[in-house]
Amino acid sequence: PTISDSGGFQVFSLGLDADELDESKSPNKNNNGNNNNNNNNGERNHGGTGTKELKSRGKTKHKQQNLLEKVDEDGVTFRSYRDGTTLKLTPESSVQAQKNIGCDIILPLDELTKYDISLQELSESVDRSHRWETRSLYEHLKNVKEQAMYAIIHGGVDERLRKKSVEYLTSLPFDGYAIGGSLGKNREELKELLQFLMPIIPRDKPNHLLGIGDLPSIAHGVRMGVDSFDSAYPTQIARHGTLLSENGPVNYRKSEYREHFGKPAEILGNSNGDDECKCLLCRKHSLSYLAHLDRANEPMAWSLATK
Repeated sequence: PTISDSGGFQVFSLGLDADELDESKSPNKNNNGNNNNNNNNGERNHGGTGTKELKSRGKTKHKQQNLLEKVDEDGVTFRSYRDGTTLKLTPESSVQAQKNIGCDIILPLDELTKYDISLQELSESVDRSHRWETRSLYEHLKNVKEQAMYAIIHGGVDERLRKKSVEYLTSLPFDGYAIGGSLGKNREELKELLQFLMPIIPRDKPNHLLGIGDLPSIAHGVRMGVDSFDSAYPTQIARHGTLLSENGPVNYRKSEYREHFGKPAEILGNSNGDDECKCLLCRKHSLSYLAHLDRANEPMAWSLATK
């Protein structure tokens, strides 16, 4: 099965952190120079303070300006990084886009906040995400089309808000539960969050951990009962020379692999019996060939490395 995203993470990632914004133009400062992430119209700015967290998007060439214009009850207004066109994403339009793609599992639109916002702001964000998710679910149920929709549990690292989110979302007819929002500033906070959260998530439906793909976190998540994961991390590092394996990370750009003509599984693991890796790289090629393609800047290298 394939799973799609609502687009919320990508849209909210278009906003800059407060330390990246020019002080005179920052939407998170009022006339007294104080932080203020809400305005009188119920709209929220998402500058944050830039605190590093476990699940975050790094700086890209597109983040030269703040393209996230407004977040209100209706949805998210932002500008295209390509031509500056003003666009709006709502719970309903997000669901329809995912239905048009035809994925097996779709996700409701939710509000993505920073790790270090105040407890009041986090609580308001959880409530808004619940309202958006409810609207998304109603839109989905108009025409299910043999697709499933997972709820997204929010609340940051606050146990009370996470419990509130579980109780509300499990009262609605979602097909599964995703764990989203800020998951802590490091793996230890994620571990503590899962230890609290997993026992209170119903086990009669599948669950999914959003945006986590590093090996230690996956290993702990599996032990805690997480069913599935998603992250751009494995493919990002594969395009930059590192393969994840049962023997740990393998940097195929190292000189020692330029003459490794045997099966990649000899280095990566899973080289025996029925458990042998069935990916195209392991079946048809060698690490030497992969390293050659990479040095030649052949796109096939990154395709093979991310299979």
